[in-house]
Amino acid sequence: MLNISEEKLNERIDISDSRSGKFVFNRKHYTIFNKVLIGLFLLFIIILFLPWTQNIRSSGNVTTLSPEHRPQTIQSPIPGKIEQWYINEGDFVNRGDTILRISEVSSDYFDPLLINRTSSQIDAKRQSADSYDEKIEALRQQLEAQQQERELKRSMATNKLAQAGLKVRSDSIKLEAAKTEVEIAKTQFERMQTLQEEGLKSLTDLEARRLRLQEAQAQLIAQENQLLASRNEVINAEIEINRISAEYADKISKTRQEIFTTQSNQFGTRAEVDKLQIQLSNYQQRSNLYYILAPQDGYVNKALRAGLGETFSQGEQLVGIMPSNYQMAVETYVRPLDLPLMHVGEEVRIQFDGWPSIIFSGWPNLSYGTYGAEVVAVENYISKNGKYRVLLAPDPDDNPWPEQIGIGSGAQTIALLENVPIWYELWRNLNGFPPNYYEPGTGDNTESQAAKSNNKK
Repeated sequence: MLNISEEKLNERIDISDSRSGKFVFNRKHYTIFNKVLIGLFLLFIIILFLPWTQNIRSSGNVTTLSPEHRPQTIQSPIPGKIEQWYINEGDFVNRGDTILRISEVSSDYFDPLLINRTSSQIDAKRQSADSYDEKIEALRQQLEAQQQERELKRSMATNKLAQAGLKVRSDSIKLEAAKTEVEIAKTQFERMQTLQEEGLKSLTDLEARRLRLQEAQAQLIAQENQLLASRNEVINAEIEINRISAEYADKISKTRQEIFTTQSNQFGTRAEVDKLQIQLSNYQQRSNLYYILAPQDGYVNKALRAGLGETFSQGEQLVGIMPSNYQMAVETYVRPLDLPLMHVGEEVRIQFDGWPSIIFSGWPNLSYGTYGAEVVAVENYISKNGKYRVLLAPDPDDNPWPEQIGIGSGAQTIALLENVPIWYELWRNLNGFPPNYYEPGTGDNTESQAAKSNNKK
């Protein structure tokens, strides 16, 4: 009150006699109230020092641990047209069961005898390639015959050259003999001429000596011509040897060229055979793709293409299938701030949507309805939602997960970190600090070793 009135109400009325006054001004009640306040304060102080498990809460959904066991769609690797369905939606199929049959829509594969005709082409090309072997063998025999003929003719020409050389030597000796004969005839003629001048010999004898001299000179000229002819024969023999070598070198080169050309054609034909064999294998594999088979055991969820005669393109989804044998897992997403705290092997508690539970995040031992899990993979690339994906697998040392949970259902996850006092956790949250950096598997021994190493430093 403002106490602006001059009359003092407390001086005229004694409130200590009233029931409320007695209750308020009674010191016994003050004592009890103070004890209660002190007790609550002590209880609050004790609570502040109770252990609290730091945690990271996030949400995710149920999936499978192995990628091959997750829901999948079946595509056709070739374009086609639906001809017949062998299953209904919801049916269970084993691996290798036929789901539907398709047919070709490409005009390149309409021929029903395409595989047989391709096989015939392969046989014809293979026979053509084999025939080249006989041709190559004939050419090699021809090459060998040419080489033998070359050696034979070169031997003949060499012998002829040797004969021409001997003839040159013989003609050279005959030429020397003719020269000697000319010298003798000339000397005799000069002597006869001297004797005739002295009157000792007749003119007839002189003429006979002159005739013999002329015959010797003629014989000398003939021997010179014969020697030149013999030398020409030597030159001709050498030319013949060179001609034979050049002629057969050309023939042998042509034969070898024909061999190489034939081998090249043979290799080309064999390459065509290999190409046709690849085509035949592709045709055979393509024919096996006309039947769409189940890749694994599972349930047919939905036919993504319906009806008969409906065409589809290559790689288009046809049927969705859910594998029957799988191991459940949970994929959850954590903030980038919490990513350094997530490690493989980290303990996590999971609360599945629709499953009754009572959760005390700081005291996991007091929680009910949660199931244990451990981190098996941490994605290093941020997802589209701005968080990092973490994959959780069931903890083998904890209770098994409920079998009624379906793939794709929601889940809330609590990653358990370090134990700290409640006062520290309150102070951390008020200041917006992240949880303590913590790695699973570290204990007092590790901390003591780290402290010792720091002291040594």
